[in-house]
Amino acid sequence: MNVSLQWLSDHIDISDYSMTRLDELLTFAGIEVEGVRSLPDHLVVAEILSSEKHPDAEKLSVCQVDDGSGTPRQIVCGAKNYQVGDKVPLALPGCVLDAGDGRTFSIREGKLRGIDSLGMMCSAKEIGLGEGEDGLLILSSSLVPGTPLGEVFPAVFELEITPNRPDCLSHLGVARELAALAKKPLKGLVHHGVSTTPVKSAAADEITLSSETCPYYTARILRGVKVTESPAWLKAKLESIGLRPINNIVDLTNYVLFETGQPLHAFDLAKLDGGIVVRAAAEGEKFLALNGEEYELSADDLVIADRTKAVAIGGVMGGEDSGVTETTTDVLLEAAYFAPAAVRRTGRRLGIHSDSSYRFERGVDPLQIAGVSDFAVQLILELAGGTADPELLVAGAAPAGPKPVALDNDYCRAVIGAPLDDGTIEEILSSLGLEKEGDAWAIPSYRLDLVRAIDLVEEVARVHGLDKVPSRTRATFSATSKADQFYDFLRSVQDRLAGLGFYETRNLKLVSAAQLADDLATTHRGMSPVRLKNPLNDEQDYLRPGLIPGLLASAARNQRFGRHDLRLFEAGRVFTATPKGEEIEHEHLALLLTGARVRRSWADSKPSLLDIHDLRGVLEQICPEGLNFVTIEDPRLLCACRIEIGAGKKAAAIGLAGIVPPARARELDIATPVLVAEMNLKKLMAARRGDPTHADLPKFPGSSRDVAMLVPRNLPAGAVADFLRAHPEPLLQSFELFDLFEDPEGVKLAKDKKSLAWSILYRSPDRTLESHEVETAHAKLLDSLRSGLHVDFR
Repeated sequence: MNVSLQWLSDHIDISDYSMTRLDELLTFAGIEVEGVRSLPDHLVVAEILSSEKHPDAEKLSVCQVDDGSGTPRQIVCGAKNYQVGDKVPLALPGCVLDAGDGRTFSIREGKLRGIDSLGMMCSAKEIGLGEGEDGLLILSSSLVPGTPLGEVFPAVFELEITPNRPDCLSHLGVARELAALAKKPLKGLVHHGVSTTPVKSAAADEITLSSETCPYYTARILRGVKVTESPAWLKAKLESIGLRPINNIVDLTNYVLFETGQPLHAFDLAKLDGGIVVRAAAEGEKFLALNGEEYELSADDLVIADRTKAVAIGGVMGGEDSGVTETTTDVLLEAAYFAPAAVRRTGRRLGIHSDSSYRFERGVDPLQIAGVSDFAVQLILELAGGTADPELLVAGAAPAGPKPVALDNDYCRAVIGAPLDDGTIEEILSSLGLEKEGDAWAIPSYRLDLVRAIDLVEEVARVHGLDKVPSRTRATFSATSKADQFYDFLRSVQDRLAGLGFYETRNLKLVSAAQLADDLATTHRGMSPVRLKNPLNDEQDYLRPGLIPGLLASAARNQRFGRHDLRLFEAGRVFTATPKGEEIEHEHLALLLTGARVRRSWADSKPSLLDIHDLRGVLEQICPEGLNFVTIEDPRLLCACRIEIGAGKKAAAIGLAGIVPPARARELDIATPVLVAEMNLKKLMAARRGDPTHADLPKFPGSSRDVAMLVPRNLPAGAVADFLRAHPEPLLQSFELFDLFEDPEGVKLAKDKKSLAWSILYRSPDRTLESHEVETAHAKLLDSLRSGLHVDFR
């Protein structure tokens, strides 16, 4: 928001503060100063007295201008958008202008094609007032030649106001803040909350409210006004903050907006058909706005209408067909309160951003609406004449202001860590407009952000100055918490995956309805995704129920940029809802692999592609022993598997894995198999029993035996591995599956059978095994397999 220092001086005397000091004061108080715009010296208003063609240059003109010195000044100019009599900015010799990129240039007297030029007439861009139109900046005709341009466009602060401080979205609000920070008194009114106009409850044919998003609406009718050009003082104020003057009525509503923070809207009463109706828009209703654009509205949008048509989008923008023009004589002045969420939703959906919507969507002071209407009516009567109806028409009731907040001064001192006495604390809060009521503080209606004791503590700290709080070092031992343990576990998993060549991704926690089709996390126990009540847009209307949709989107982006071999992972929070509507959050880990198994090179231009076994190999690196893939049916995946840890009744499911269907991969422009897995991190952590342990290298040799067994085709190899792992043979050290054979034709092997070949390693930690010991242990193992799994050996 642009704030003019000259405008601020109407409310507070800051003449003894430099620009740098004001910048520091606001910044340290939590109001970010994005920039300061001030015009250089030797820049004045000039009137063009004459213009003749340059004798030696077709595109140049030789002008005589009045710079207020009493002697015409000759300027050679290349612009074409001016006329004799126009007032323009003139940079005199010695003026230093910004050339961009941190460079400057100085104006001096010289010759252009042999003709003396004693300065430079300037465009808006050349003096830092924005892009503007091509050519010279044409100034108001009422300006006096020789007037320093810094008085026409005084210094302006560009402030970034945080969403919780809508009270600072006006010059009066910034002045209130500076008064507290600089310990200076305010001039005039501190707040426009008092209305002296009698209030009349509007009849149904005058104002009808039929939407909860507008709980309070007021209207004042003015008759016999004269719409003309605004006076110089009003145009100067608006131009100083970058607004273009239109006419006295519209300019006054803009002035009041930037003065008080309360948006107003003026309707041409003659263009309204009957009274005001505040209602929801009809689905598909068309509306022509003041910006000349036509919008298609939905039933979620609020409109201000008459008896036949919509005349404004509530809190966002007025209509082209009901605005004030030079022919207007009677005006209906609107001052209202609109629900912030509704204004924000409509503005974002329609892509409309206005000064009014910017304030309504953050929340305006509900108790100053009638008073601001009074203030605006007085100004209109002064500048446009006419008469105002004696009563303010009101429908609904203004929302209640903030409730009193209790504050313990000892608590305040303890939180801030500074020895502030009670008098200082109370003085600071009083300077911010709060009033002491016993043990509590009454909050002014414009400070909607002050609702808790800690909010008051923050205000005391801001005004006192955080730089004045003494620093001290305090540290106490605290035992490791569950959060610490989970963080350490997550870091170990992230480090391990990075070591395996994976890249970590970070995606938004919001996804679209279309992305839900890629989710794997809501398949069990009737879980469902969580939809936002007020989504930002159609692409971000659900909280993510899983991480796979985000990984697939990341993979698709990488593919489009030519990165085809991908190993991606993401760890983060996901959100689901139970059948009863209870929202649950989980921490998940998801992996994605696609492309070649090894990097392509001159020696191997067509390396083999990653497959499901590579995915399992990665999971075995981060999961404890006992990892199993249990085949399941899932239409969203090929080779769908449930990831389990443990065997039998102790098996715990921790996630899903599989291959993305080729049709879906092609939609993402991925030509190679896409392998994905998603797991619950807390369950994975619970399955890991302490830190990994390391054993010494064996001192004695081992002896291996190979065994090929016939098993039912539907028996997973993991079931055999679990059986071998549980076999009580102390000499059995390890086992490895090295071959799988199936014959779909049933010629070499029955169709319902498959052959698994295992290598079994036996070793003793304290001696070299003899042959008969290995044979005895191996025979026991085979007998156990026959009786336990009913396998046959080949």
